[in-house]
Amino acid sequence: MELGAFSISLSVKDLDASRAFYEALGFSVTGGDAAQNWLVLRNANTVVGLFKGMFEGNWLTFNPGWDQQAKPLPGFTDIRQLQAQLDASGVPLSTRADHDGNGPAHVMLSDPDGNVILIDQHVPRPST
Repeated sequence: MELGAFSISLSVKDLDASRAFYEALGFSVTGGDAAQNWLVLRNANTVVGLFKGMFEGNWLTFNPGWDQQAKPLPGFTDIRQLQAQLDASGVPLSTRADHDGNGPAHVMLSDPDGNVILIDQHVPRPST
């Protein structure tokens, strides 16, 4: 199962302090909007999202249709196919994608320890 680009999404208390901390580790801001309380930072192929007041806990995030630099891929496994594979494996989903949709969509699930996993496709379904 190819889930796409990986990042960790961290729920932070102080966006500026977290940004400074990760910049000290060699990360650079490559996206987001501090005025909206979120930033995306990169260090080579490692991606960390910082989110203030948007959700509780930390999330594992996968982006089907993107490479690790958030560039669209010509071919990939669509979120609706991934959802069908998860269903077939008996993995419960807390949020489901519209099976008949063609555009961006997401699904959410939790691992046995309660860690949230977001599979968030930002690009349309690939042409077949």
